[in-house]
Amino acid sequence: MAPPTGAALIARALHELGVKVIFGLVGIPVVQIAEEAIALGIRFIAFRNEQAASYAATAYGYLTGRPGVCLVVGGPGVLHAMAGIGNSNANAFPLLLLAGSSETHMVTKGAFQEMDAISLLTPHTKIAIRSSLDSIPQSLTNAYRMAWYGRGGPSFVDLPADVIQGEGEEIMAHVVPAPPRAASDPEKIRAIAKLLKSAKAPLVVVGKGAAYAQAEVAIGKLIHQTKIPFLPTPMGKGVLPDSHLSNTATARSAALKGADVVLVLGARLNWILHFGESPKWNEAAKIIQVDISAEELGKNNGDAELGVIGDINIVTNQLTEALGNWQYNTSSPFVKSLKASAAKNEAKAAKTAKVDKSPMTYARTFDVIKETIDKLSPPEDGGVVYVSEGANTMDISRSAFPVEYPRLRLDAGTYATMGVGLGYAVAAHCAYNLPSPEAASGPTTGHKKVVCLEGDSAFGFSLAEVETMARYGMDILVFVINNGGVYHGDSDDSDAWLKLQNNTIEGRTQGGLRSSSLGWEVGYEQLAWMCGGKGFLVRTPEELAKATEEGFKASVPVVVNVIIEAGQAQKLEFAWQNNSKKTKKDAAKL
Repeated sequence: MAPPTGAALIARALHELGVKVIFGLVGIPVVQIAEEAIALGIRFIAFRNEQAASYAATAYGYLTGRPGVCLVVGGPGVLHAMAGIGNSNANAFPLLLLAGSSETHMVTKGAFQEMDAISLLTPHTKIAIRSSLDSIPQSLTNAYRMAWYGRGGPSFVDLPADVIQGEGEEIMAHVVPAPPRAASDPEKIRAIAKLLKSAKAPLVVVGKGAAYAQAEVAIGKLIHQTKIPFLPTPMGKGVLPDSHLSNTATARSAALKGADVVLVLGARLNWILHFGESPKWNEAAKIIQVDISAEELGKNNGDAELGVIGDINIVTNQLTEALGNWQYNTSSPFVKSLKASAAKNEAKAAKTAKVDKSPMTYARTFDVIKETIDKLSPPEDGGVVYVSEGANTMDISRSAFPVEYPRLRLDAGTYATMGVGLGYAVAAHCAYNLPSPEAASGPTTGHKKVVCLEGDSAFGFSLAEVETMARYGMDILVFVINNGGVYHGDSDDSDAWLKLQNNTIEGRTQGGLRSSSLGWEVGYEQLAWMCGGKGFLVRTPEELAKATEEGFKASVPVVVNVIIEAGQAQKLEFAWQNNSKKTKKDAAKL
């Protein structure tokens, strides 16, 4: 029997590491690795662009709690997959990127797709190494472990063509056990418990790090026992049910501004949380960070002396035990202010959601989709995974679709990356719906419907992946919220838009398309039909409700193209960034 090839050794090492799915885009020579992996029972999901494949692998790492694996060719394949490297690094999602490269003896000669990927990726990964035939199991094992242990992140292994195509001796890869979990100093835990008990307005912030750590049971016990109000970050939604009585999501501003002691579980004090600074936060608030990464403690407005390095599950259980039978007074002025703010905001949102006009608004669109889906699969069933991206689409839909279980909502995340949506949707389908799913949320492990809410700009980054969904029989439901622009479109009238287009084509400096302009009512739904799925063009609530129901029940990918108001009269701005700016009065104090 001939010795195994390097491709076979790589596939076997991945199999021994427990890899069940590989995302990627093949070419010579990495196609051999993919074929060997398929022969071992590993699913290979072939994308149309390495960028989307790398995004899918990062999301798979988040959903399953183990590194997602992405396989690409060298040179341009690596350059495209760098998008996933950045996304993994920013979000602390574990990713193992594997890429082919030129033959070792061809280095510096200008070989096919030659590039020094190690030098390129070393600053952006936890480890970047080149493998030899003899070191394949060791290289893959170390890179896999590095991506997973500690703060999650990207690892890279360069696989030269002569290594892939050569013949070597089989050496079994080491099994990588789950990362060890660290507890905190009991004395510090007691001090934090004492501080929380003395607080007049305590708050717990639940981040996506808590969702990734699968800390829902520990955090649920803490909140149930203490009655402390909690605020989920956008992807921390579902660690505790959105319907929980202690949830302050609809009073977010009041919660941050009023809290005097804040326990931050698995979230960073970055732009999403306004850096923990005034005017969004109480200037005198004491912020207690619990994080697996020591580098995060004391960052921005965090207090390093109060920070805790450790596993969220263990530290939260330590705090719950230290707090004993103590409960926060739910009749306090702080809670009353939160309830008043929530009632006001919820009433305003409910009123806005029922405004009927033509074209439809964002709020009305999401209200119709929500009502229809909730009838087909109530939130308490945990049967729907929501993916959302696009500035307005993501921000407005975040509060429109409640989730009751963790890891059932994915969005652009810390890097605010546009183009992740369809890759994330494919990853979610793989994580929850393969014959042996690696991720499980909700009361059952049954089939979960993946619903993707896409701005028309965001959809354009990776729309070819609708064909990927169709090829693998993924019944993903995609809504394209089509306002004809980035943030806002130019006009709700075709004649007016054509005039702007003609002015631009004719080279006029005034009265033309803006840099944020997109096409007029582009027929995105037709893409689904081209690929073997179904598409719907809708303009009214009635059409949208019908398309949503049919799309939800379909067994093929569905694209619903929803024409909404252009919003051309509104100012182009980024709400998160503006909200984080200090007022002139605050700046004067510095």
